Amino acid sequence: MHAHHQAKASHSSMHFQRFIFVFSFTMMSSLAAYDLLDPNGSINIIWDIMSWKPDGYLATVRISNLQMYRQIRSPGWTIGWTWANKEVIWSMVGAQAIDQGDCSNFKTNIPHSCETSPAIVDLLPGSVPQSQQFPNCCKGGVLGSWGQRDKAATVSWFQVSVGHSGTSRKTVKVPKGFYLLGPGAGYACSSAVVVPPSVFLSADGRRKTRAMMTWTVTCTYSPTLASKNPNCCVSLSSFYNPMITPCSTCACGCKDKHNCSTSYDNQRRDSERSTLLKPNLVMDGETQLLQCTQHMCPIQVHWHFKVNYKKHWRVKISITNFNYWLNYSHWNLVVQHPNLNNVTHVNNFTYKLLPYHPTKMIFGKDEKEFTLDQGWVFPRKVYFNGDECLMPPPNSYPFLPKSPNPIHPLFLLFFLDRGTSALEHTYRHPRDRCQYLFPKQKLCFTTDLSG
Repeated sequence: MHAHHQAKASHSSMHFQRFIFVFSFTMMSSLAAYDLLDPNGSINIIWDIMSWKPDGYLATVRISNLQMYRQIRSPGWTIGWTWANKEVIWSMVGAQAIDQGDCSNFKTNIPHSCETSPAIVDLLPGSVPQSQQFPNCCKGGVLGSWGQRDKAATVSWFQVSVGHSGTSRKTVKVPKGFYLLGPGAGYACSSAVVVPPSVFLSADGRRKTRAMMTWTVTCTYSPTLASKNPNCCVSLSSFYNPMITPCSTCACGCKDKHNCSTSYDNQRRDSERSTLLKPNLVMDGETQLLQCTQHMCPIQVHWHFKVNYKKHWRVKISITNFNYWLNYSHWNLVVQHPNLNNVTHVNNFTYKLLPYHPTKMIFGKDEKEFTLDQGWVFPRKVYFNGDECLMPPPNSYPFLPKSPNPIHPLFLLFFLDRGTSALEHTYRHPRDRCQYLFPKQKLCFTTDLSG
């Protein structure tokens, strides 16, 4: 393999190093294609001709997802191109052409595909015996993001036998018009570029072999190419204000508001999902059935500023899936905030501070920066699976209650923390403690100040 493909550097986000916080949880035109979150991220297609045949060649095709946060989810990738001449695909291992095309000119030895512009998809897991699989194939087209731990999940391979083609480096014509769906629109692919042949090491590492010929294609993602509307939204709340700032109305567009569901039973959902996900059905990634909400987003991220301590502050993040037809088996969340370089503890997430340094979500305080004014405690940007979520308008953020004798935020923190510690066994309800400390201030709500 190319060493430079394996050594995907984290410098692509170095200018975000101090400000971006990543959660990941495993359970549950080229110029226009530019992703601000991951400007150097891409999906690379490497086409290696491994041997020549009497009327063509045998090639391996490797698809590598080098995007830090964006994955390709089910129903997976589709790649396509247009042949330069009248090439055909004799056979494939580890993938298949969607359409065989018109092969009526062949009397015997019918090709796998005679399409001028074939569209190729990955095979489903378990669809062929292990002996007929190609290494790193048959994942249903699903590719993990580079930022997650399993690097093998970011790569997909297949083998293709091409006929009616050139039989040497001088006579082979490179395909043109490459495209990638992942699974929907959003990617723009470069023209194929012939590069030095790939080098392969034997299993024992003592022998090198080379491809006969290699070309590469780079596909980059742009949210503007993918969709006119966001796919997620953010809501906000805090302990010092009982009002919740909801996602904006129609944050993700309201085109589905007449087709959404107010009540959707599990039996109907499972029945329709089994129909929707039949192996022979290729979806475009846009099919969804949403729960009826005012924001009409598939994903809502809620940020709750929960507790203020003297030297720390605590946030709770909740993620809700409103798409009945999609179960996010792998996902990641990226948050931009100036204090996320000072996280001391995280629960129920795998925490990564760029560049990747594992650590054990309580924030340490920098008293020169920390403030409750101007919405400072809320995130600047939030991304789910690489897609930027729509934030509510800044003037709707939870605000500090007005009082005739305002208390400086840092001073307030000190007394809340000390008061909580001293009175936690004396007063049974947090509102009692707060009202005891601040009898003339409208600062007392039902949220538990002790965390």
